[in-house]
Amino acid sequence: MDMNFQFNDVQQQIDQMTRDFATKEVRPLAAELDEHKRYPADLVARMAELGLLGMMVPEEWGGSGLDTVSYAIAMENISWGCASTGVIMSVNNSLYCDPVVKNATDAQKEKWLRPYAIGEKLGCFGLTEPTSGSDAQNMSCRAEKKEGGGWILRGSKNWITNGPQADAIVLFATTQPGGGSKSSTAFILPNDIKGYIREANDSKLGIRASHSCTISLDECEVPDEYMLGTVGQGFKIAMATLDGGRIGIAAQALGIARAAYEAALEYSQERKSFGVVISKHQAIQFKLADMATQIEAARLLVYRAAYLKDKGVRNSRESAMAKVYASEVANRVATQAIQIFGGYGYSTEYPVERHFRDAKITEIYEGTSEIQRIVIAANVLKGGVFGALGL
Repeated sequence: MDMNFQFNDVQQQIDQMTRDFATKEVRPLAAELDEHKRYPADLVARMAELGLLGMMVPEEWGGSGLDTVSYAIAMENISWGCASTGVIMSVNNSLYCDPVVKNATDAQKEKWLRPYAIGEKLGCFGLTEPTSGSDAQNMSCRAEKKEGGGWILRGSKNWITNGPQADAIVLFATTQPGGGSKSSTAFILPNDIKGYIREANDSKLGIRASHSCTISLDECEVPDEYMLGTVGQGFKIAMATLDGGRIGIAAQALGIARAAYEAALEYSQERKSFGVVISKHQAIQFKLADMATQIEAARLLVYRAAYLKDKGVRNSRESAMAKVYASEVANRVATQAIQIFGGYGYSTEYPVERHFRDAKITEIYEGTSEIQRIVIAANVLKGGVFGALGL
């Protein structure tokens, strides 16, 4: 394994640029965006200008042509500033652009990729249903082949991040009931087709400036050219997409954890009790030590998964490890940050309560922690002892 942990020149530039953007433009708006559940349209437009909405899309299709490590760097920094803004960026990059890059024809890429990579339009991803979350092979949404060509789609998808604003969705529907892993097919649907219904915005605990909704399909008729990949390839496309998407969410969790930790560290050096700043108390020092250690461990897992993806190495296990660990670290760190703040941590006057609320979803979306452990265990058992150690 390559043990060089240094960013290259381009990655360092991405790190500096996104840190500056997050510090000067994103973070100052985070509390207000969360309080009013306001979609950060201006920040999304700025991310488009900075080339952050199609980071891994080749330049020939309007993207930045960057690697996954650069994307993870940007996701951590933007999410440090505002987790809601981070996940908007994540969905367009990982869940929309990535499957289109890998599975679309050139004609489809011209229509369904280029405008999204440059940020003129926004995409979303439709896999989860009211009765089908982790069990992605048990979808109720159906796509029926029409005589003479085309498809009719019926059903609904819920918790669709970017759904209220997205111009198109990569959506999965059953085309062969009972066909197991070959039962579904992927489609790209624009939001202006007849029968495409966006329901009311979801009311959520955290990431409240990132809007999501249920999307219903009422007898939606679409042509064959809206199909992504081939018939029966949907589950394969979805799982490959989520492997990469989990790296983005792991990086988001890392950014949330870092924000909570830094807030607690700063507060501990200002707040006094028993005549000294609380950072002098060993109980607080131990909390800070554990938080710092866990964040660094999570960071190494996240960037290892990103590195392997860039090398073209299958990374299902590594991305699952990164996501389950980073998301759980984000929740532990946010909880301890509130404890360090004491009563003030429970108040909206300080940011740690927002980090606490934002952190929870990272254990749920793009594969729950339980699903990540299933993926890890399957790889560990298949690989034996040395495979389990990654050797």
